[in-house]
Amino acid sequence: MSRKFQCKAIPSTWLESNGRRLDCGPYLSGAIEARELLKQHNTEPLAAVTTDIFHAGREGRIWVDSNEFGVPFMGSTKLLASDLSHLPLISKKQINSNPRFTIRPGWTLITRSGTIGRMAYARPDMNGVACSEHVMRVVPDEEKIKPGYLYSYLSSRFGVPIVISGTYGAIIQHIEPDHISDLPVPRLGAVEARAHELVQGAAELRGEATCLLKIAGGMLNEQFGFPEKLALSHRIFSCSVASSSLVLKRLEATFHDAVAQESDRLIASIPRKDALSTLGISISETGRLKQVFVDKEYGAPFLTSGEIFRQRYEPDRFLSNRLLPDESEWATQEGDLLLARSGQVGGIIGRGVWADRRFAGGCVSVDVLRLGAQNSRILPGYLYAYLFLTDVGYRQLIRTAAGSSIPHLSAPDVLHLLIPRCDDAIEKQVNDLVWNAGHKRAEAQEKEDEARTLVERAIEEGGM
Repeated sequence: MSRKFQCKAIPSTWLESNGRRLDCGPYLSGAIEARELLKQHNTEPLAAVTTDIFHAGREGRIWVDSNEFGVPFMGSTKLLASDLSHLPLISKKQINSNPRFTIRPGWTLITRSGTIGRMAYARPDMNGVACSEHVMRVVPDEEKIKPGYLYSYLSSRFGVPIVISGTYGAIIQHIEPDHISDLPVPRLGAVEARAHELVQGAAELRGEATCLLKIAGGMLNEQFGFPEKLALSHRIFSCSVASSSLVLKRLEATFHDAVAQESDRLIASIPRKDALSTLGISISETGRLKQVFVDKEYGAPFLTSGEIFRQRYEPDRFLSNRLLPDESEWATQEGDLLLARSGQVGGIIGRGVWADRRFAGGCVSVDVLRLGAQNSRILPGYLYAYLFLTDVGYRQLIRTAAGSSIPHLSAPDVLHLLIPRCDDAIEKQVNDLVWNAGHKRAEAQEKEDEARTLVERAIEEGGM
């Protein structure tokens, strides 16, 4: 439902058929109209085509630091993330005592508190991941319905309004499994198989993209002898000694701690390396643009530092074209590296996103640095792999963060970084892996959109 002011007249019969609910949500969201249209179809209740609709239940979480004792834990805010490689770990003992935490491929995942109704299709790389109680699991009965079709319907403009119409609560709204168990699911014949094929194909493409990026990062770690993971210095106590010449430039303890010095030692041991500033990299900072948002047809897509990490590129705000400066100052190109420059250490700051073709022509916020290497003396995919797919690269970035309340990275500090180099053939191979992963992520969204459009068109035409 839009946040804009709305006024709508409804028939009194709608009040009667909805238990005399007087809150405006169900009537303005389109849920009633969706239910009326679905009456033209043969439908079944959601409970009849699923084996379970549940969440993990509320309980305290036991965090661990080692993969040996824990499994990745996905909160509701990470549900839409494209990269799950940096999730915290929850104790395996807790998961074993409550298996309802665990996610399996093919389930439809729905946020059930706060921002309700955000959905994701559980893809292969989510298999075995633990998930928050703030996410509802819809488990399809595959003998009765195709998982991909069920997701494409629930996430459509007919399914979402009905899902969120059952919300309750004044400050923090919620939904429970009982609230959507009677949700009508239309049976659309051959459309169901095609929609499932597209959604499942999208999930597999996203899983393949994740594997390609892991291979790219692993190749560099192996090539340079980097460990897969360095300790996060803000979580451990350490004592180190730094040269007085280095202290003249930076005084922060995290810049000189033992972990930062270990990353320096690893890079120093590599025979060939270049300063980023010598490679012809362009670093663009959007600056404090006047943010006047307009309708889509009159503006450029605008993304914040949090939104660039989502698996779906879906900008919902558009900056006025009339107020934007020259395009070269703000427009993202395919192959750009988008670096989150602010946030809490251990969060998104220092993390990066590969701008695939979906990002072209978009504008990122002041909290994102845009690195352009398409015309530089280093392949952009290789640079992305070092900075964002190796922990040494991430550690070199994050050590330069300045600020106490909200740390931030600066363009000059990033340009001073040393970039390890290797054989041209290996750099090209890594570059190709990153580009291929970007193509797969873009294609995945196209397939998912096609499935949703197919389902929506079938519902509309069947109701005419």
